Amino acid sequence: QVQLVESGGDLVQPGGSLRLSCALSGGFLGRYAMAWYRQAPGKERELVASTPPAGTPNYADSAKGRFTIFRDNVKNTMYLQMNSLKSEDTAVYYCNRAPGFPLFSPWGQGTQVTISS
Repeated sequence: QVQLVESGGDLVQPGGSLRLSCALSGGFLGRYAMAWYRQAPGKERELVASTPPAGTPNYADSAKGRFTIFRDNVKNTMYLQMNSLKSEDTAVYYCNRAPGFPLFSPWGQGTQVTISS
């Protein structure tokens, strides 16, 4: 059974950077199209970025130009590099399979990102 563990969240000031990690166990990351999602308080979970097993990633408009999704299949870990962070990026960030594919269940615990001065 695949398990996902997200980490790297923190409290940072606006304009700062963070790198999130998603460690996958029980499977081979390289087989899956994967994605980062986030859920802000009082809002539904939304897609942030997705990456196919090989090829060009896709980003939500809110993430374009600021976030980079990438993976290390040897380490079975996916990452989200987030730069120029804004207060509206505050959310719990989760990883899972990309939209259109059966999601891994259960979701991981997520990692809290808080952007505040």
